Amino acid sequence: MNPNRVTDHLANERTFLAWLRTGLAIAVFGFAIGRFAVAIRQLSEAAGHPAPTSGVSVWFGTAAIMAGVLLTLMGLFRYRQTRRQLDAGQFAPAGRLVDLAGVLTALFGVALAAYLVYVGFRL
Repeated sequence: MNPNRVTDHLANERTFLAWLRTGLAIAVFGFAIGRFAVAIRQLSEAAGHPAPTSGVSVWFGTAAIMAGVLLTLMGLFRYRQTRRQLDAGQFAPAGRLVDLAGVLTALFGVALAAYLVYVGFRL
């Protein structure tokens, strides 16, 4: 087997692992957001205070988990596509898939920042 081809396939696998790490990190972050809201509500109830609703935090957490899953699936799709292209000797850059991942991540960040500002003004 051509050493350059081996190197290309190994690079493709490393890139896929980066997609996995990123997807997992976003999903875990989402779980932490959602779980934090539930914990605050339980602590308020235990202290005898009216329980605040978990509100948007649970939705943000769920959205982050789903975004992590989507990012992982996009990485798997890209890995398999690149593997087929490398085997055929016809590699093409990712294009729209990477654009979509970047835009979705940026939109999620803007939504989370807006939420933090909203919550900050309510306190």
